[in-house]
Amino acid sequence: MDIYQATLRDLDGVSALFDLYRVFYKQAPDPAAAKRFIQERLEKQDSVIYVAVEEGKYLGFTQLYPAFSSVSMKRLWILNDLYVDEASRKKGVGNQLMDAAKRLAEETQAKGLKLQTAVDNFTAQRLYEANGWVKDDQFYYYVLNV
Repeated sequence: MDIYQATLRDLDGVSALFDLYRVFYKQAPDPAAAKRFIQERLEKQDSVIYVAVEEGKYLGFTQLYPAFSSVSMKRLWILNDLYVDEASRKKGVGNQLMDAAKRLAEETQAKGLKLQTAVDNFTAQRLYEANGWVKDDQFYYYVLNV
């Protein structure tokens, strides 16, 4: 299995996984819109996407967005998306994608990484905790939908 940063050459494979990821979060399938969205991210380079590929098959991806911590005056990465194809789960794909995200944070001398997941996504929570992530109990999370 190869884990690497996606480029436009990976657009079809990544966007197919991205659409499945959205469906997992109860969104209607929309492969064309998913492809446009991923293409824009790759062209504008406003996110970093890592993919897991084995023998030409796309197994999973993670997408990270840059942010900044004003207090520490450092970059911070938001691990916004992590998805492993159902047939490829329990094979270490998620762990390897998370390792790639951690390396990115280290290489860019970031303060760290942040993520959020659904309160009932226990599988993801176990994966994060097994990889050293700690649930934040110091801050509240607020949302303003506009």
